[in-house]
Amino acid sequence: MERADRAPVGTFYAPGAWTAGEGVLLPDGAAHHALVRRFAVGDVVRLTNGNGRRAIGRINQLGKGRLVVAVDAESVETATALPPIELWAPVGDRDRMLMLAEKAAELGVSSWRPVMYDRSRSVSPRGEGDAFAEKVRARMIAALEQCGGAWLPEIQRESSLDAAIQSLGRAAGVRLLLDADGEMIGDIVRSLDAPVFIALGPEGGLAESERDVLIRAGWRPVSLAANVLRFETAGIAALAIVRSLSR
Repeated sequence: MERADRAPVGTFYAPGAWTAGEGVLLPDGAAHHALVRRFAVGDVVRLTNGNGRRAIGRINQLGKGRLVVAVDAESVETATALPPIELWAPVGDRDRMLMLAEKAAELGVSSWRPVMYDRSRSVSPRGEGDAFAEKVRARMIAALEQCGGAWLPEIQRESSLDAAIQSLGRAAGVRLLLDADGEMIGDIVRSLDAPVFIALGPEGGLAESERDVLIRAGWRPVSLAANVLRFETAGIAALAIVRSLSR
């Protein structure tokens, strides 16, 4: 096909192992999104498969329920993966979890693991279950499209704290527990080479017994500020600091 020579007007998530030169049929909903944004046949767009592969192409079919993009063979690239970061997000208020999920995708989180803490159980409505996990995924895909990212976070099933710790086992990496009384986070994570795991508590914070369990499992308390932050604010701030110092 003719090489795309204009800047992309948007980015679309297109999962799968598509290859250069082929026409890619985008998932359900993409056509509606394109029509709402007044895209047209011939417009240049970017594709991302969420697994490191990106390309530029032109829309060659657009109608109700159908969007096909012809990939420019010379534009296909595989982006280098960022140093891995896994976020242990507390099961909490649904809207606040979705905000954190969106920003986590923008900041290049590798893995999202929701954890149910003692104080999570008093929150209503809270973000849990398969239907909510699909909402998290949709929010992350939208964030990936908005920022033109290449990697979609892996979404783990929600679990208890004990199960989350057991799943981690002896995995290598730096384990950071956000705690107002901890060491300053910037002093700990500068120029890290190892994978980073970040855990933060729910509304009301961790129970003292949970904090003790995490510390015994090798988690290091780190602080972001002198005052207590809401969990989504703390998560976003910690991710931004770690990403800026470990990329």
